[in-house]
Amino acid sequence: MERQNISTGGPWEGKLGYSRAVRVGSSISVSGSTAMTATGLVGKGDPYTQTIQTLKTIEVALKQASASLADVVRTRMYLTNIDHWQDVGRAHGEVFGTIRPATTMVEVKRLIDPDMLVEIEADAILNQGQ
Repeated sequence: MERQNISTGGPWEGKLGYSRAVRVGSSISVSGSTAMTATGLVGKGDPYTQTIQTLKTIEVALKQASASLADVVRTRMYLTNIDHWQDVGRAHGEVFGTIRPATTMVEVKRLIDPDMLVEIEADAILNQGQ
C-alpha cells in the first residue's frame, strides 16, 4: 500500500522526524496536535478555545489525506489539568457529538510548551472505495 506523509511545513517535523498525519491505505493517523499555529498559541489559558483550535488543526490534516472529521474512529486527549475535562469535553462534543469516536482523556504532567493545556491525537478510517 502507498504511504502518504502529510506535513504542515513546520520546522519541528523535519528536526524530530515526524509527520502531522500519515495515511496508509484507508487508515489515517494524526499526530498529537495542539493549539499552536504559525502565528502562535491560540487560546492561552483557555482549554475550550485550545481544544477547538486543536480540532481545526486535525481537520486540516485529515482533509489533506482526503478524509474528514466524520472518518475519525478514535481520539486521545491529553490534558495538563484534568480539572479542565468539562471544557475540553464540551469542545470535543461539539465537533464529534454525532460522529462519536472511541476516546480517551488523561492528565499528563506537562506538554512541550507550558501554556499548552491540551494535545489531541486522532485516528481515521476511510470508507472502502475512497
